[in-house]
Amino acid sequence: IVRKDADGLLTFPLMREEINVKSVRSKMLEEGYGYVRVRNFQERTGQDLAAALKDFYKQGELKGLVLDVRADPGGLLNQAVAVSAAFLPKDALVVYTDGRTPDARMRLLATKDNYSRRGEDFFRDLPPAVKKVPMVVLVDGGTASASEIVAGALQDHKRATVIGNQTFGKGSVQTILPLGNNAGLKLTTARYYTPSGRSIQAKGIEPDIHVDDGRDVGARIREANLERHLETNKPGAAAAEPAKGAAPAAAPAKPGDANKSEAMPPLPRFEFGAADDFQLQQAMNHLKGQPVIASTKAVAAANTAVPAAKP
Repeated sequence: IVRKDADGLLTFPLMREEINVKSVRSKMLEEGYGYVRVRNFQERTGQDLAAALKDFYKQGELKGLVLDVRADPGGLLNQAVAVSAAFLPKDALVVYTDGRTPDARMRLLATKDNYSRRGEDFFRDLPPAVKKVPMVVLVDGGTASASEIVAGALQDHKRATVIGNQTFGKGSVQTILPLGNNAGLKLTTARYYTPSGRSIQAKGIEPDIHVDDGRDVGARIREANLERHLETNKPGAAAAEPAKGAAPAAAPAKPGDANKSEAMPPLPRFEFGAADDFQLQQAMNHLKGQPVIASTKAVAAANTAVPAAKP
């Protein structure tokens, strides 16, 4: 390896090893308030979530829980159902798909059969209080696909308050058709819908409370910015009105366009769940019944306001 400030080549011994990145990490923010971050949806996400929740309740009853799916690009559909099922009543509808053919239509419920491939129910001995603890789901423009399914399900069932920014809007289902000679055709066959019938495609999930920490810059690409993306609604339906407070969608990326990834301004270094996590601070305020601040700009304006002159 060559480095700028080193004389000559640097040699490092490397050992090949399979690296398993855990998709779930958790911590107690303060007494009675738990924090769970899901980075993506892998085969063990549901099991790791169950372990985290059990560990919380070993330390005492929870007063509030934050589920963080910001910058979560998605993953396995059955694990999105699992994460939702941990907090929803049994047999509650999590998500459904709709397409032109019967096999493109399915309904996934909060049941073991829909989230466990091996027949085990890793949620069977969760404390019953998990179904009732006040919750906040944190989302942003990087929340996509499976993580949008979780946010939409918990929002529709009034199980959690969704806080943050509008999500990515990846709500289409692809099916791979084998063509032979190690080739295949990826065909979009259906759309994902939340339990109340909202299409996720190109719309995403609108948070209940918009809180902007400055990371979701205007040049962030979302599904609606991509050329030839599927429309938001079912064929023949009227176009949906943009939600109040939502940032306007950027124009589709074109050659030389500032929206192209190589021209996008770099996002500031950021650690989810850290002490300076503004959106997490507002989530905690909401759980405690305190005022929620809409943006870091509002904080800056308040801190720089000139006090009124005394008479």
